Amino acid sequence: MNATLEKIARDALQLEPAQRAELAELMVESLDSASLAEIQRLWIGQAHRRLAEIQSGKVKTIPGEEVLSEARRIIQR
Repeated sequence: MNATLEKIARDALQLEPAQRAELAELMVESLDSASLAEIQRLWIGQAHRRLAEIQSGKVKTIPGEEVLSEARRIIQR
């Protein structure tokens, strides 16, 4: 890593978490050939497909408390 990149990384790590997340999003977007609008369109399509699977009974939802309880159990191992 060159000195300029190291300085940028050090400076970025001093940002608040929300600012780092925003910066990370911008950096990832710069690497992706798809536009933000295209990415959002794809995510919305995925959300519609998942909702249809739930509504049709193809997949079963798991209550949030059950998921959290299982996660806590796994972490405590």
